[in-house]
Amino acid sequence: MDAREMKIKAAEAALVHVEYGMRLGIGTGSTAEEFVRVLAEKVAAGFKVEGVPTSERTARLCVELGVPLKSLDELPQLDLTIDGADEVDADLRLIKGGGGALLREKIVAAASTRMIVIADESKLVQTLGAFALPIEVNPFGLVSTRIAIERTASRLGLSGELTLRQSGDGDFTTDGGHHIIDASFGRIPDAEALSRELNSIPGVVEHGLFINMAALAIIAGPAGARTLQANR
Repeated sequence: MDAREMKIKAAEAALVHVEYGMRLGIGTGSTAEEFVRVLAEKVAAGFKVEGVPTSERTARLCVELGVPLKSLDELPQLDLTIDGADEVDADLRLIKGGGGALLREKIVAAASTRMIVIADESKLVQTLGAFALPIEVNPFGLVSTRIAIERTASRLGLSGELTLRQSGDGDFTTDGGHHIIDASFGRIPDAEALSRELNSIPGVVEHGLFINMAALAIIAGPAGARTLQANR
């Protein structure tokens, strides 16, 4: 089973949790796109849902495949969000934002009664941090914000390169008009402390640590999909 087949298996297992008539947050990224495809097949057969996309990229795919969409203002309270992750640990702490949609992803997840993460087994880790942590920042005062992030990391015993994400010939820009700094901290022993400290930096709009948000993780491997439940 190749990586895409594992993503499809995770998406199919997540679809079991989607009930008729649900208000559904729909994530961003390659695994979430497989979920959109299997959801669209069910919608085409008469299954009713209303989706809120977490990115313009996801919205375009949903429109193309016929998944009905609303804005989060139209559906401010959601039943379920299904999204991917760049890393997942045993306590269902996540690193997200590799696709650049972390701010909208976190807003949508927070507006949902439950969040289910879907991923292939390569995303399951003992300790977060091998994947560079995306930090969404305001373009104004970017150098000052970067220095504040470096100082915060140092206080927590973290170090590593901070790279301003690029796209094409320029700086990557999120759907919200912000930039992303990818922080290669390596192992993050206290994700909760780092989350709190990053939230205190005015130029940081949001970061890719999703803590106490996911209720379930569906992890697919060569033997099929298995479910991990949050220990809280």
